[in-house]
Amino acid sequence: MSTSKELPIVQTFLGLPRPLLAGYIAIALFMTGDGFELAFLSQYITTLGYSKSESSLVFTVYGLAAAISAWSSGVIAELITVRRAMRIGAILWVVFHVCFLYFGLAEAHYGLIIIFYGLRGLAYPLFLYSFVVAIVQNVNPRQVSPALGWFWTVYSIGIGVVGSFIPSITIPMIGEYGTLWLALIFAVSGAGTAIFGLKHLRNSDKSKLSAKEKFGELLFAVKLFRNPHITYAAIIRVINTLSLFGFAVIMPMMFVDELGWTIDRWLLIWTVFFAVTIFSNVFWGIMNEIMGWINVIRYMGCLGMAFSTLSFYFIPHAFPDSFFMSCIPAVLLGWFVGAFVAVTPIMTTLEPEHKGAAISVYNLSAGASNFAAPAIAVLILPHFGVQGVVYTYAALYILAFVLTFLLKVKQPGFNGAFKPRTPIDAEADAEVAHTPDHEQEVVGSGAAATATITAQK
Repeated sequence: MSTSKELPIVQTFLGLPRPLLAGYIAIALFMTGDGFELAFLSQYITTLGYSKSESSLVFTVYGLAAAISAWSSGVIAELITVRRAMRIGAILWVVFHVCFLYFGLAEAHYGLIIIFYGLRGLAYPLFLYSFVVAIVQNVNPRQVSPALGWFWTVYSIGIGVVGSFIPSITIPMIGEYGTLWLALIFAVSGAGTAIFGLKHLRNSDKSKLSAKEKFGELLFAVKLFRNPHITYAAIIRVINTLSLFGFAVIMPMMFVDELGWTIDRWLLIWTVFFAVTIFSNVFWGIMNEIMGWINVIRYMGCLGMAFSTLSFYFIPHAFPDSFFMSCIPAVLLGWFVGAFVAVTPIMTTLEPEHKGAAISVYNLSAGASNFAAPAIAVLILPHFGVQGVVYTYAALYILAFVLTFLLKVKQPGFNGAFKPRTPIDAEADAEVAHTPDHEQEVVGSGAAATATITAQK
């Protein structure tokens, strides 16, 4: 079934689209399995006899593979349908996870650890980000922002809250290696939920294209960078989760090796961080409609993350034995990281005729963040330590703050910060939605906008 030109308003629960409920459950389960190792694998690899930089390099290769997969996942899902893309991603994840454990970690073979963990990095973005395409193709544009807020909420529940809390219990009992085998149960459960629970999805007409046309559509995502505002949004998205992915690598080393914490105690701090994101993603998804996309990203996201990133290093060092004090920066980081949730609708609004390609650019940016965060650690750690890495992340958030003044986009239905939307605005937006001109200028959120959203194909 192809998407209609006018997507209807779907039934929601606090912004969560009810027809896609099975997909949200699937993401939570799958990312629980995928997230088991996130906050302890770097430290575990060092116990196998490898240095901090060598451990960070494993995550850098993984992030590079994830970035490549993330770039193509949006268009692949649009071309072969969401359900098929999620099925392929799940199968690849299970196969390479087993190889990573059996041939890599069990033998402490560094080369095979990098190869199979890197290959597994190709799998999860195909499963995860294909569901973003399902949201865009099946939810009215006015409902996309809160729907994506819920997407990142269930993502956080899986990869961070449950995915960190369960290892904090199982590691003292069955160790890190046994805990990683346990991850298979959750990943397979999530895959099954998606495959059998997601039905009657609208699919893009592009799934009917020839092989040559499909390949051309895949490459088209690269051409979107000719739009400078897409480029600005992509850079901001890369910076968005630097601390999330970077701290998962360097903070276990800091808390366990420098501050003398146990790994299960550190995992509880990471659980607190992700628990906060459950609420922050939904909150900022709603606030985007009140404050405006750019305002939320600029003042809450960029500045908030710069401050909380620095506090994550200095507060634990000032109070090295206090679990409560270390929870404070975790709460701050979890609260502000969700303020970037509007980057997805910004990109699809900037390129309304190529939503799949726009999502691929977004996914590439998210994957690049997964690569850049540990890559920065690899470069900085040997010379300036954990503190130098933290300073670098904070400086990049300030760079993102500056870029928001260059990024210009028209937010549908937005009439200014804290100004209610009127019926006249709704009529005007309906007219804009059918206007092909992508260079309309409006004033809002402190910046001009140069893109319109058109009817979904």
